[in-house]
Amino acid sequence: MIKRTLTAAAVMLGLALPAAADPLAKDVFGSFRSPSQGPAVSIGYYSQGCAQGMVQMPESGPSWQSMRLSRDRHWGHPVMIDFLQGLSRAAQQAGWQGLYIGDISQPRGGPMTSGHASHQIGLDADIWMLPPSSLNLSRQQRENLSSVSVVARNGLGLSSAWNQGHFLIMRAAARDPRVERILVDPVAKVAMCQMETGDRSWLRKVRPINAHDFHFHVRLSCPAGSICRTQDPPPAGDGCAEAQQWINNRANPSRAPATPADPDYRHPRTYRMSELPQQCNIVASSP
Repeated sequence: MIKRTLTAAAVMLGLALPAAADPLAKDVFGSFRSPSQGPAVSIGYYSQGCAQGMVQMPESGPSWQSMRLSRDRHWGHPVMIDFLQGLSRAAQQAGWQGLYIGDISQPRGGPMTSGHASHQIGLDADIWMLPPSSLNLSRQQRENLSSVSVVARNGLGLSSAWNQGHFLIMRAAARDPRVERILVDPVAKVAMCQMETGDRSWLRKVRPINAHDFHFHVRLSCPAGSICRTQDPPPAGDGCAEAQQWINNRANPSRAPATPADPDYRHPRTYRMSELPQQCNIVASSP
């Protein structure tokens, strides 16, 4: 019912807009400081969408703190907020004080004015690799504090910052049926492959990616009642050999297979409103 209502209204709204009114989506969605009204609905794709009825992650809780508050990117689908609070409790069971939570989404999702390509529909979140030393940080401290890399400077092994808590927390996240992917540096993936001595099925969700050594990225599946385009499932198997190959390619870049650039790729910051799902016009125009 929500989908039909949003789609019909979006068509009507689209007809009402002049043809020239097609601003950059990042400028539109980057300007909002409050969520749109209505039930929670994630719309579109992780890197090309928006969201209605988002909920803000509380700045602090008994087992977490939201970081970089000035960015105003701590909004998510209620399922994401519930997941993060639950994972922060799992972090305490793993021996940490809790979690430092990085970016989730803007108040109404959509492309951001800087940074991320994804994080647009309230179902992506970055979690710092830094074990909290305090859950009573001031706003200014949360702006100045930096996370730590769990990867050595040469990119081939773990740094001294890695501990078993990282393994336990990411394993707890991957075992949650709501989780679609965990994106993390291949060095961390290989370490977890070596540490797991039991059921390895959860490792399939953990995917290697560069620039994810100071944080890991959790992506949830599309919740019931939302209008999401689903992501292709990860390849079969635990993916450990693939992650090791990433490291091998770092060690011997001349032997790494060439990966041609996609000539059609555009960063989402270049998308215009007409390139987002039609329902995002409603999200952008609602109170």
